[in-house]
Amino acid sequence: MWRVELSGAPAVVKQLVDGPEAAERYAREVTALRLASRVEPAVVPRLLGTDPAERVLVLEHLDHRPPGEDWLVDYASALARLHAATGAGDAGALPVWRGPTAGDVDSFLAFAGAVGASVAPGVRGELEALVERLRALPGHALLHGDPCPGNDMHTRGGVRFIDFEQASLGSGLVELAYLRIGFPTCWCSTAPPAALLDAAEAAYRAAWRAATGAQVGGGVADACAGWLLRGDALVQRAERGGVDHLARVREQDWTWGTATARQRLVHRLGVVASTADEDGGLPGLGRLAAQVRGGMLARWPGLRPLPARRP
Repeated sequence: MWRVELSGAPAVVKQLVDGPEAAERYAREVTALRLASRVEPAVVPRLLGTDPAERVLVLEHLDHRPPGEDWLVDYASALARLHAATGAGDAGALPVWRGPTAGDVDSFLAFAGAVGASVAPGVRGELEALVERLRALPGHALLHGDPCPGNDMHTRGGVRFIDFEQASLGSGLVELAYLRIGFPTCWCSTAPPAALLDAAEAAYRAAWRAATGAQVGGGVADACAGWLLRGDALVQRAERGGVDHLARVREQDWTWGTATARQRLVHRLGVVASTADEDGGLPGLGRLAAQVRGGMLARWPGLRPLPARRP
């Protein structure tokens, strides 16, 4: 990343260097920025130029201001408008979002048993049905892929998002769930106060309705449960794939950013325990999540809640 001047105006030059899937990540970012540029007021920096051969982007420079205590409300409203940038006519422009797998179900149930929880008959069936529901979620929303505090720029003109290397198309519910489940793919995992969460989710739904003329279809219970299953969401992106991180949590804890893996997992279990039956589809998982959370706190009583404030 470089800050430069173009005809006296500041700009940002970003280059994706050689690395795993660098060409794909570059293509995703360029495509997502172009799709998001439809939104007014803007929710992304203007894309001023590209050099695909060198994987270079030239972007509008944004002046970031420290967000206020209620930052999550403006964030959620901007996230909804970002999601609303695309529709059915954009199918194929970006990869489709992918949720948890059957392997994630196996890993979670093994972890539950290892901490002393009793897996009731029917829970595996609930989880297998959940995986299928998430796979089939309707929607062509423009998903950021990593909508973390730090990838949101709070400017005089509103919130704008950066770093779209993992962008995809899918249901906006899977990213609306970030607010409640603790920003699962992010180094800065946080658990905002309940009143702020409620206000932010209401702001998202209002902004989506204003942008699309339609209501948000459904709640976030399934999406939160999906993030609970994904052990890869306990580590940074470079460490994902090929390792059962839920199995690792039984033997060791590790710090990533603002929280440890066990802190993150305990928070997610609490969220799922309280929301799993909101849509009537996961009553067994809700009870199991409460058991697993209790087992973790009994085994590791020093675990603290996630921080309530973003760093």
